[in-house]
Amino acid sequence: MEALYWGLLVFGVIYALVTLIFSDLLEHAFHFVVGDTHVQFLQPTVLVSGLTSIGAIGILLTRYSLLHTGFIVTIAVAGAILIAVLVYFLYIKPMENSENSIGYSIHELVGSIGDVSIAIPAQGYGEVLIKVGVSNTNQIAASFDGIAIAQDSRVVVIEVREHTVFVSILE
Repeated sequence: MEALYWGLLVFGVIYALVTLIFSDLLEHAFHFVVGDTHVQFLQPTVLVSGLTSIGAIGILLTRYSLLHTGFIVTIAVAGAILIAVLVYFLYIKPMENSENSIGYSIHELVGSIGDVSIAIPAQGYGEVLIKVGVSNTNQIAASFDGIAIAQDSRVVVIEVREHTVFVSILE
């Protein structure tokens, strides 16, 4: 039984090292084998951490306890499930929620506040500078109310049509 534990432990260590180098390839291979499952818990990192934990716990209990083999297997599996759950909730889930993107849709700008960088005539176009996330974007702008808006005025985006933001003076 100790050989099985060592095999699981060595497999987990090798998998961790290979994952550092070939993570995208392994992820695609895993999805090819398992398919697009809606069970978020079935991820390679979680499964391999559980298998590695079975090996590590099994080796430790076999060498340093007088427990019967059945108890050792039971404790190793229970410990592996606990560790896999902790890996999922303390590492995988927070990392999924921490993805940042600088991409945005122009339609998301409605309600945003910006500064006029090029004056907007009553019946024409100018430009506004709007902060989006951690960066700024310059957008073609027109007056929503049909009045001229001076440069450096503070404005709010009211509507987006035809790749143009329609703005009003922020009061």
